[in-house]
Amino acid sequence: MYLKFFEKSFYYAFFMTLLCSIVGSFLGGLPYLTVIGALVLSLILGMLFQLYRPAVQKAESGIGFISNKFLRLGIILLGFKLNLIDLAHAGVKTILFAIVIVSGMVVLTYNIARKFGVSKRLAILTASGTSICGAAAVMGISPQIKVSKDQEADKHNDEVLAVAIVAILGTVFTLIEIAIKPLLHMTSMQFGVMAGGSLHEIAHAIATGSAGGPVSLSAAIITKLSRVLLLAPAALIIGIWYQHQDKTNEGEKGKLPIPWFMAGFLLASVIGTFVPMSSGLLNLLVKLAYLVLGMAMAALGMSVNFKAFLSSGRNAVLAALSASVVLLTFTIVVSKMFF
Repeated sequence: MYLKFFEKSFYYAFFMTLLCSIVGSFLGGLPYLTVIGALVLSLILGMLFQLYRPAVQKAESGIGFISNKFLRLGIILLGFKLNLIDLAHAGVKTILFAIVIVSGMVVLTYNIARKFGVSKRLAILTASGTSICGAAAVMGISPQIKVSKDQEADKHNDEVLAVAIVAILGTVFTLIEIAIKPLLHMTSMQFGVMAGGSLHEIAHAIATGSAGGPVSLSAAIITKLSRVLLLAPAALIIGIWYQHQDKTNEGEKGKLPIPWFMAGFLLASVIGTFVPMSSGLLNLLVKLAYLVLGMAMAALGMSVNFKAFLSSGRNAVLAALSASVVLLTFTIVVSKMFF
């Protein structure tokens, strides 16, 4: 595995994905693209690289390495964004709200997708992204889904499709929530809780929460980060459940699918919360996390099969759309009743 660092394909892949991540980060900071987010833009740029096939073919094995290992590293570094004291100050009410959203929406979205004929793997990835924290959740849950070598390409396509679905729907619902804000008659706190509870990406929650002012923005971030915190236990539970459901990998049934990189995610949260360090260093670590995750997303984009991508997406989109409508309705009601 570590020999990858000494192969030409790794260096080709490294610089190609780094370029996509840097450009995606820059574009994600522009006014009209903020709502899409740097990670999704990096994915799109990676897909565009397929227009120049010779470069992608030279980097093929390195692309696979980056999409796998850099993903784990990025999620570990993302833990520095979670301040556990801030989450504790948010209260039991906010944490319980997040638990209900994540657990309920994973089950609901998965079952709707299966009713619509979506494959088990794509259904659980889409459900995870919709319920927890968008692209990062899809990529955090994906390593828990074990497949054989000949299924890896199909799994990559499902990952990209799930990321695209939560990105598109998250953007659509961001615009919807901002548009209907005057009709909801919510306080700033309630509007922020609704945004953090209903939207898929952190970028979506920030964009919507900021429309309600500073109090709303703070509430949106805290509520959203409460859902992000559940990524680690969700990955473990979903991994165990999927292993028991999967009938194709009987030889691996005895092996508990513990997502060790999620332990790193939680450790980074503890360090970022309790170890004295400057805000500048913390911000640098979070930026590094998004840079590395952007590289992993770009690598995914470079390996996607467009024919499979287009043929399997419609029902998954409809399932996630249906679940997102339910989620928005639920968060509006709960926010007005309890916050």
